[in-house]
This record gives sequence, structure tokens and C-alpha cells, in this order.
Amino acid sequence: MSPTPTFPFNADELSGKTFHFIGIGGCGMSGLARLLSQLGASVSGTDSTKTSITECLMSDGIHVEYNQDGQSIDPTTSAVVASAAIAEEHPEILVAEELGIPVLSYAKMLGLVQQSRTAVCFAGTHGKSTTVSMLSAILLHAEMDPSFIVGATCEQIGGSSRVGSSTIESGRRVNEQGILVCESCEFNRSFHDHHPTTALIHNIEEDHLDVYGSLDAIIESFKQFAMRIPAENDGGYLLIGHDNAHRQLITPSLACKVETFGFHPEADYQIIFDPAVRRVGILRDGMWTIQWTNPMPGSHNALNAAAAAIHAANLGVDWTDIIAPLENFGGVDRRLQRLGELPCKDGSAIVYDDYGHHPTEIELTLNALRAAELPKRLICVFQPHQHSRTRFLLDAFAQSFSSADVIIVPHIYFVRDSIAEQQRVSAQDLVDRLTAQGASAKHINNFDEIVDHLLKIARDGDLIVIMGAGPVTTIGHKLVESPLRVR
Repeated sequence: MSPTPTFPFNADELSGKTFHFIGIGGCGMSGLARLLSQLGASVSGTDSTKTSITECLMSDGIHVEYNQDGQSIDPTTSAVVASAAIAEEHPEILVAEELGIPVLSYAKMLGLVQQSRTAVCFAGTHGKSTTVSMLSAILLHAEMDPSFIVGATCEQIGGSSRVGSSTIESGRRVNEQGILVCESCEFNRSFHDHHPTTALIHNIEEDHLDVYGSLDAIIESFKQFAMRIPAENDGGYLLIGHDNAHRQLITPSLACKVETFGFHPEADYQIIFDPAVRRVGILRDGMWTIQWTNPMPGSHNALNAAAAAIHAANLGVDWTDIIAPLENFGGVDRRLQRLGELPCKDGSAIVYDDYGHHPTEIELTLNALRAAELPKRLICVFQPHQHSRTRFLLDAFAQSFSSADVIIVPHIYFVRDSIAEQQRVSAQDLVDRLTAQGASAKHINNFDEIVDHLLKIARDGDLIVIMGAGPVTTIGHKLVESPLRVR
């Protein structure tokens, strides 16, 4: 989709405008549609499939159609908003261009809305959805009435989006512009269209190399994102990982207030974590600010929770009001999600589902599951996500499964890859790398065949985790949804 060079209106001119959303059923798109509607705009949209999200939009007064031939676009529409998944040749894009209607990306439209709020933007290679959800839970508990858009569903905070107050309802920032918490994704440099008031850069690693080509280019892109934060005198604030976010290259020229967090004792906020009991604490200048027990296992989730806590305190929440929502956090769909138990030989196996699709995510998740559940065997079904990512990070993927006893790899999930790219790497290539390292790995292309295979090999005490950002999640649900399942 060709970017619109300038906005046809300003942030304070949204009321009375009409917007048509292509792909309105996505987590981000649906949340943005609700926010625009609250700001006085008239919003409609289309999607390829009817879902619970689109039905909720309809009940909220936002009209949704499922025919995407372009006929539902009114010639008087102020702008068309397209999700990142919409191709340039999509029929509705072509109709909008013929009618002379501006076409804006989701990121551009979100950036425009952010200008009417205290925009809290969380960026990083990993942990965005979980950390946004945790912060949103804290702000709701503190009765600050936030708006938020999450790239996943979190039942505890009411789903994936919420429209809150236009002003902050309580705390030290009462009556300031209302809070909007959202993810800022680095893919295609889309977060350069955001307008953060405060921000988090959680971590920076090699990913989306089909866009960037190198880690240096990725770091530079995060630096450009950070430079969008206003000066400290204007409320600008950045919390950045002390050890894993290349802060020395990101922060020197920034005008905003900068603080670091991490396990290192030189971090501004030092995180103390005892994995045996999941106890987390935060030290500031050698003094405890807060301690709590994390319900989600793993050092990465300790960092996620700590980042949310520190940011909540920066937004005016008292430390004592942060403990309860963190200790009661129920998790996010497909993030270390326990689906149930599978009856098998002489007992049962536990089944988990996880969205992890990057080598670091895989390694951290498998380590956390092994430490938390102490399984007799850890069986991982991993679906690679995108051919280019698999090819660029093939060696890293092969090294990330050291905690797994058995690895099953289905076909690579197609995302944006050209035919040429698809032919350059296969799921079998990953299996070959794993077996060369002595791992027990197997390629099974068909999901139903994987389910049958797991039903045959599962034993009492096994832990089966389904991993990947694509439709591989269906395998886990099929395993636990038989009449014999154990909850």
C-alpha cells in the first residue's frame, strides 16, 4: 500500500469524519475503530470472516460487511484505513484510489489518534502484548480509566481493546489527557508513524530481516522511534532495557527522560527474581520499591511485569496499588497458555499453547515451562512463521530447542513471502539442523497427522507445547477438546 504523504486532517478534526476499515476484525483495527467512534467519527468496515470481534463491533454501532469487493465504500468517505495484512492490489484499496479517497495504514491512523491522548507506546522484539496487558490491568485497578489496544486477547482486561476516558480519572496526573496504551511494532518501520508521550523499548534483536537486512538497521529504526518521544519538560519518558536493548546506541541524543531496567545491578531499576517461587522485586537506589509473586513463569515474564510496574508508577500509580493486579494477572491468550490435559497411557499429559516464533522467545518459553512444570518429557510442536525469518535465523532456531526432548515441525506458515523466498528454505531444513545436533526432531506436514502422532506417543508426565504465530494453535485445541479431556 502506497503511503499517503500527508494527513487530509488533523487530530482535532476527527469528529464528524467518516472512516472505512479494511480488515476491521483484527485486534488492533477493531480497537482503533472504537476509539475513532468515541472521538465522534463515523466508522464502518469490512472483513473476510464473521467473528466474535466483528459481532461486538456491530453491537457497538459500527457497521461491518463481509463482501470486500469495494462496493461498500462511500465516495464521501474521509479516509480508508487498511491493516498491515492488506495487499496493495486489494479490491477496496483500488476502489478507494479510483475515488480519490486517502488510504492510511493502521499505524498512521493510530499515530493520529495518539495525538489526542497521553500515548504510552511499548516497543521491542518480544513481550509487547503481555506487557501492554499487564499495564492495562494495573491502570484499570487504579481506576485511571485507560484506553488500550493489545495485539492479543486478555480476558482479565476485557479483551483486546478498550475505550476509556478522555482525561485521567485519578492519581497524580488527574485531569491530564486520557491514557492510551498500545503496541508499537517495528515491522516495516510502522512505529515511526506513532506519537508516543512515554515509551518502553523492551529489547532489540534480529527480526524482520526481510525489511531491515541487518541488526544495525534495526537498532537505527528503534533510535528513530525513540526520537519521536517529546522532551522531558513536555512529559517525555523512555524506559529501556539495560542489558538487551542497545541503549548505548539509542539514548545519547534523546531529550526525553531516560531510565533503564533489568537484572544488572547498574540498571536504574534492578529486577530481582527468584524463579523457584516466582518472587519478583524492584530495587531503586538500593531500596525496595515493590515486591510480588508473579503468576506467569519465566525470567522474561518477570521483566514484562517489572516494565509494566515501573511505567505505571511513572504514570502516577502508587507502588502499593500495583501489587494486586500483577499477582492476579491471568495471562494473555497464546502466551504460555495452559489449555488443559490430554488423557494418555497410564495418566495424562499437560498441553500448553504459545505464540512464540522467534528463537529467543522459544528458548525462554521452553526453559520456563521445564522449570515450572518439571515434565518427564517436553514435546514441542513448532510451526515456523515466514520463510524469510526461518532462513535468516535458521541456525538460531536450531539452537533454541535445547530444553525440548521431542520437536515436531509442520510446514512453514506463509506470510508475505514471494514464491522465490518460499523455495529457498523448508521445514525439513530446520529438522535437518536439529537432528545434526542430536535432537529428536521430525517433520510432519499435516496438522491432523501431528494430532494423531501425539495421541500415539504421549505418556503420563509429558508436557506438550504448541508454538508459533500461525494456525498451529489448532493442534493444541484438538488435543484437549476430545470427550476424554481432563481439565
